[in-house]
Amino acid sequence: MSGSDSRCTHGDTACEIRVYEQEVIVVPVLLLGSFLITLVFILLLRYCPEKIDRIRPRKKMTTRRILQGIDAPPGLNVLEHESIALDMSTSYSTFDASKTYQSQRFPAAPAPSPSPLLDPIKTSFTPIVQPRELPRQRLPESFNLVAPLQGSFSLRVDTSVSLYRARMENRNVVLRVLKDSADADERHDFLGFASFLSQLGPHPFLPELLGVVSIRAPLVTVVEELENRDLLSYLWQCRQDKVDPPCEMTERRIFTMGSQVASALEFLHSKDLLHGNIRARSVLVTKQLTAKLWGLHGVYIRKSKKATQRDDPSMKKWQAPELLVRKAAAKSSDIWSFGILLFEMASLGDAPFAEISINELLQFHQRGKNLKKPPNCSNSLYALIKSCCHWKEQDRPLLDELRRKLVSGEKSASDKVLKASGTINLEQYLQEAGYGEANSYTVF
Repeated sequence: MSGSDSRCTHGDTACEIRVYEQEVIVVPVLLLGSFLITLVFILLLRYCPEKIDRIRPRKKMTTRRILQGIDAPPGLNVLEHESIALDMSTSYSTFDASKTYQSQRFPAAPAPSPSPLLDPIKTSFTPIVQPRELPRQRLPESFNLVAPLQGSFSLRVDTSVSLYRARMENRNVVLRVLKDSADADERHDFLGFASFLSQLGPHPFLPELLGVVSIRAPLVTVVEELENRDLLSYLWQCRQDKVDPPCEMTERRIFTMGSQVASALEFLHSKDLLHGNIRARSVLVTKQLTAKLWGLHGVYIRKSKKATQRDDPSMKKWQAPELLVRKAAAKSSDIWSFGILLFEMASLGDAPFAEISINELLQFHQRGKNLKKPPNCSNSLYALIKSCCHWKEQDRPLLDELRRKLVSGEKSASDKVLKASGTINLEQYLQEAGYGEANSYTVF
């Protein structure tokens, strides 16, 4: 005050403020500005992480574009040590089945239109994030030992997605990577399906979704690796004499795997979702021989587009009669296909209705004929197969009843290893399974 007294008259407030301008105005303004900038950054980091990602410098982006995603030359793993912000649920009990989770900030993008009857989709690209309502924990991880993964038995190759095997947090994972050549529709479909899986929630007999890279290229879905791949390939492997490790399918294991798949199917039905693609190709098998139901892309299409999936000729021999005449699918339609799945396991991967052509299949069902009993198939298992494949929908067992029969049958089932004559000839199998055959049904 002595300085102000010497330069200002008593009571001259304006003069005193000018003398102490730095302490009274400049410093408080700088402190307030720093506080506001820090607050804005924290809010962006919390609610708009994709904006922060755009602000940060993108190292190696030029290299990645030259390599077209991670489709790099052999021996060069461009995803090595790639960081991923991983959202994992702490336990199965964290999922609230009564809630339908929707992301208000980033709505799930629609899938590409499978039919001209569906509305055209938008071509803008919208990132999708995990639903924030789920109790999750943030786990920064990185990929190691990234290597291309050959697809298992499949007739339709998804040219927009590459499969890679990697290590993450000391476990094997599979990376589904969208190629840089994918168009806007394929990006929407890829991220929309990932969002659907995260909102579906975890289940012990569905493959575990571990994370999604959705705000930078390449887009990646990370799922657990199921070492024995699809069930159909595993069944064909069981036909071979010398396999390392040994592949042994018993009737008890059929009941066990069947109850596991039925549990996953019951979980979907509880959410008013129909699977529509129950068969050995749609079941994945872990190293411990646990069966997990997959083939969920059709479920996503029906859920997101409120429409039926495009007609799939390769599914005819697994479809219930009402679907062959293009009636609406129901839960009982999945029960029919489940019976065909049990037949595939009991026969070690034989094609169902191998002796019947697609054009004669509906008439075959109308005459009340059934699948042939596989060799070494017990009467109890064969009766369960036939009960699932009744012509009348109301005569097929309900899913909870079917699960009880599977659990009960497991207790008394035989541990004798099933055998089948000869290995599978792929060309013959495709012909007997009806792949590519057209049908000429008259629909009334």
